[in-house]
Amino acid sequence: MISHSLSASGLSVGYDGADILHALDLQVPPGKITAIVGANACGKSTLLRAMSRLISPRGGSVLLDGKSIHQMPSKRLARTLGLLPQSSSAPEGITVADLVSRGRHPHQGLFSRWTRADDEAVDQALAATRIEDLSERPVDELSGGQRQRVWIAMALAQQTEILLLDEPTTFLDICHQVEVLDLLTDLNHVRGTTVVMVLHDLNLAARYADHLVAMSEGRVHAFGSPQEVLTRENVQHVFSIDSRVILDPVSHRPMMIPIGRHRMSAERVTLHE
Repeated sequence: MISHSLSASGLSVGYDGADILHALDLQVPPGKITAIVGANACGKSTLLRAMSRLISPRGGSVLLDGKSIHQMPSKRLARTLGLLPQSSSAPEGITVADLVSRGRHPHQGLFSRWTRADDEAVDQALAATRIEDLSERPVDELSGGQRQRVWIAMALAQQTEILLLDEPTTFLDICHQVEVLDLLTDLNHVRGTTVVMVLHDLNLAARYADHLVAMSEGRVHAFGSPQEVLTRENVQHVFSIDSRVILDPVSHRPMMIPIGRHRMSAERVTLHE
């Protein structure tokens, strides 16, 4: 698979007169897994939406292979770059298989017919997300976790070289969170897909991502390997919380342990005694 380059240069995006992203620069490492982390309302989702052309920048640009995504035909962009947004709504009554099949639309020409390759892509996506037994059920009858896996399957069926996911583990219990992240890792290792995802769990981000982007107030505060980014100082700056960073005994990556007021009080009591 060809490794496409995706970058933001001087990117400024805002809503209702207020900027959310401020002249942001980011180079996404091709063929790698990148996780974007940061406090609520720091601009993580806005960045993904801008990098997928869902919103237009007020300044700067988003470049795919050195060309502005706003100057590309929609289908060409959709064959290379896919997005799983934070919240999605399905048409009423649509079945799981039909929704996942919509991931193949960018590959359909004006006069082209549905092919065996399309069937295989949908079947593989259903199997990868373990929802084959749900294929004939209406999406609106599923639980929140099941629906999230259906949307992930649709993104996988699109078979893009770059996949952007905004909180893909939302609504999932810890078992299914790990399953989804394992799936995305397999996708990266087997197909070479560039994966960029917003995650809330710092420790899962550090375990699964090759690179972390720590955002603060619409800017990139730190970028690099988990070892470089997940530090006590960066956690304090980005999340305004004290912490300890130790070695994850499973992944041998950094792992953050937050320290709250009550824990600090307990430490003081112990020392006092």
